Order: sequence, then structure tokens, then C-alpha cells
Amino acid sequence: MQTLSIAIQKGGSGKTTTAINLAAALQLLGERILLIDIDPQANMTQALGFTEDIEPTMYQLLRCVADGEEVNLNGYIKVSASGLPLIPASLDLAAAEMELVSVYGRESLLAGLLPSVTPQYDIVIIDCPPSIGILTVNALVASDAVLMPLQAEFLPMKGLESFMRSMKTIQVRLNRRLQLLGIVLTRYDERKEMNQRLTKTLIERFGDKVFSTKIRTNIALAKAQEKGLDIFKFDRRSNGAIDYAALADELYQKLKKE
Repeated sequence: MQTLSIAIQKGGSGKTTTAINLAAALQLLGERILLIDIDPQANMTQALGFTEDIEPTMYQLLRCVADGEEVNLNGYIKVSASGLPLIPASLDLAAAEMELVSVYGRESLLAGLLPSVTPQYDIVIIDCPPSIGILTVNALVASDAVLMPLQAEFLPMKGLESFMRSMKTIQVRLNRRLQLLGIVLTRYDERKEMNQRLTKTLIERFGDKVFSTKIRTNIALAKAQEKGLDIFKFDRRSNGAIDYAALADELYQKLKKE
């Protein structure tokens, strides 16, 4: 089983959109996917059609583990209308940042749970908060690799640079197997010179870690989330579906090389 965090220290970069639609594309390729929402904003949970009062969520799960209780992870998994299994989040997760501060081994709570679902899933995809706190650290400690969506503008580059420093610290101190799988540009418009210059800058710095596939600006992606669906269930002929299918193919090849 591979565990992949979708993370970057910047909001609005397309993390949730990428997590949902990449998962759906990989599922279409025959992979058994589990989604985990560990973001207190619960955007992925809501975008997959679940209401804010859904229970149990990642908050109850982390609290039970922190209290030393035995947990059956399967009891927390919900299946969305898209057919994607999800461990949902809720606004209560914001409290976890404070409540887990004094818990022994707090950085590894999630990592200790995932082996129990290893036989059931091929890939676990975690949607992280846009900041480096205990929730994101839990996701990164549990992960084999990180995929970073980056809005195709220069300002979000600062979030990328900050996140890379934090990721390096986690690699050294908490999870030596953690790798950068790649950077994917989102909201991309090849007609914009700024987008072209950013792509060149990223390739010069990160080389083949920059995915060839770019996610173009596409209103269908937002409309799909309004309906609680992935882009393939909403409109598989849209540019969004075409781009995420291509990203899944490229990612699948990278995973096989790891």
C-alpha cells in the first residue's frame, strides 16, 4: 500500500480538487483507493456530498487513539456518491491541534492506524490542511510521498518553499522514507506568459519532479464539487476529466518507479 499526502503550505492551490479527482482517476485504473480528510475545513468531506454533522470523523478517530482505545478503522469509512471511500473530517478537528499537544507520540497517531487497512487498499490519499501543524505532520509521518499542487502563479511559490523546508525537517526527524513525488500545476492557462515562466522556473529547480500534466482552469471542476461528485461522474468529457486522467497515468508510472 502506498500512502500519498496532497499538501502545500498555501490555501487555494487545488489540494482538495486534486485529491478527489486524482483518486477517482486512479480508481478508474483499477486501484483500490481510500481518501482521508485531515483538514478541519472539511472541504473534501463536503465536496463529496457529506454534511457537516456526519459522524464519526477523523476527530473522534484521533481522540480515541490518543486515549489509548482500540480502533476499528473500517467503522470510520464512508462511501461517497462517487463510490470513493472516505474517512471524513469536521470542524472539530481544529480542536485536535490543541488537544493533542501533550499526547505521547502525537506525530504518529495516524501512521499507527493505516497498517490495519493495508490488505483492503492499494493507495491512501490524504487531503492536508494548508499549514504545518500536528494534523499535517501526522499525515506526512504516515505517508510514503507528497504531491504538491501549485497554482500557476509566482506568489504561491513562497508557500512551496516554506513547505519544502518543513518537509525536510520531517524527513530527517520523523519519517526517512518520505519523498517528494512531484509538483503539479493547477489553474493553468498556457496562453499566459506568467504560467509559462513559472513552469520554466520550476523545471529548472526541481527537474522531473514537475509533472508534465497540468490541470487547466475548468469550471466543471467546481460544478462537480457543488454536486458532491468527482469530475468523471459529473462530466468525463470535460478538460478537468481529461487532465486528471492524464495526471493519474503519469503518477501511476512514477509510483511504479519508486
